Amino acid sequence: MRRGPGPHGPSCAKRLRENGAERGHTTDEIARTIQAHCSVSPLRAHRLARGLTLAEAADQIRELVSGVDRAPRVTVEQLRLWETGRHQPIRSTVLVLAAFYGCSPHDAGLDDTEAVAAVAFRSQARQGHRAEVTSAYSIGERIPTAAEHLSYRVDAARRAVDRTLASATVTSSQLDHIDETVLWASQEYISTPPALMLTRLLDLLAEVEGLAAYRQPAAVQVRLSELTAMLSTLTADALMKLGDLTRSRSWYATARSAADDSGNSELRARVRAQAAMLPFYYGPIANAVNLCREARAISRARSSATHAFAAAAEARALAKLGAAAEAEAALRYATKVFEQFGGDSADDAFAFPERRHLLYRSGTLTALGHTREARQVQEQALVLYHDKTGIDPALLRLEAAICYARDRSPDEACQLASATFLRMDPAHRTPIVEERAREVVEVLPWAIRTSRAARELLEIIDLPPDRM
Repeated sequence: MRRGPGPHGPSCAKRLRENGAERGHTTDEIARTIQAHCSVSPLRAHRLARGLTLAEAADQIRELVSGVDRAPRVTVEQLRLWETGRHQPIRSTVLVLAAFYGCSPHDAGLDDTEAVAAVAFRSQARQGHRAEVTSAYSIGERIPTAAEHLSYRVDAARRAVDRTLASATVTSSQLDHIDETVLWASQEYISTPPALMLTRLLDLLAEVEGLAAYRQPAAVQVRLSELTAMLSTLTADALMKLGDLTRSRSWYATARSAADDSGNSELRARVRAQAAMLPFYYGPIANAVNLCREARAISRARSSATHAFAAAAEARALAKLGAAAEAEAALRYATKVFEQFGGDSADDAFAFPERRHLLYRSGTLTALGHTREARQVQEQALVLYHDKTGIDPALLRLEAAICYARDRSPDEACQLASATFLRMDPAHRTPIVEERAREVVEVLPWAIRTSRAARELLEIIDLPPDRM
């Protein structure tokens, strides 16, 4: 962040120069960074990018042109005036300054003078520069033609593009390491409390964003966009579980932008299907249905994990919306796609294994009131979750409690919900779990919502974690 109005001091430029050197940036790139960040002229930025004081730059410029007839005598005060824009150097001096800094007059911020010349300068060893500077100085009396000026710009543009293409800051080993780290995070996400996971995700996002901020080859840039979309999706989901709905909604929008930027249709669909969880739990449910349908339209591979996930999520949302016929049709379709897909052997947040398919099937059947079939599905799913912790197994048990409540077994329903809530790690008792537990009481007949078992369940939900 900028410190305020006015140019920054030399210490700020020094820090930027050292950071740029560590990242392998060229001197020209460092100069552009200093110019933008420190609010200095391009000419001063080129000097600061080389770590020179005014006196050192003036001495070295005089040394460079020593022996050249009618060479300009550059002083510290003149250089200061040129850098601040108070005075403009004459055409021959412009060429000398450009040669000294190894850039074009345009890059030095001097292209508004009459001295633009079609001469390519290189910043090599000073002795090798003498003949080049002499040549530049000798033609400095002639203003180039429009054709010469355009030719110079064409060549300069090509050199700039070549430099940019060669300036990638991510090696293949770095990218492999980040890939592995993000995969590990998506695996840990399944069982790690959302508040703890959020800090890890933000650290990873900062690392990926730091690399994506610099121009990368197309394949690398695509992968960084994919990683950004994945991490943003997990961040949004963690915030949703914590009940921070505004930030969750914003992060889901960021995830969609990153996925769209990557061009990966499977990822674009997956992010939208995952984003449907927010309106599914917090409304409006119709938005969840729309996002799932959009995801299905994007994921054209009908037997993919994402297409199966989107169809299952749509069925669950339709059931909660009360659209029974549509929900049953969507559930049949989701089952068909899942069977074609064959399940996912991966074990991370972006996989869609059988246990997750059963979780969504349970949610659909529970909302539709098909309690007997729902309980069978819940039992199957819990066997597959076996020793896994996290929210999903708790949601299955709470859905089983809802089924007991629908079957007019209020004591069993409330006791199962209470036991499930008490056994959970307090870090996993998020608003989503609390609302699902409250739903057990809400589906009870009105006359028995004030029963002893129901009151005890509500008291347990409202207790602070340290009182349980």
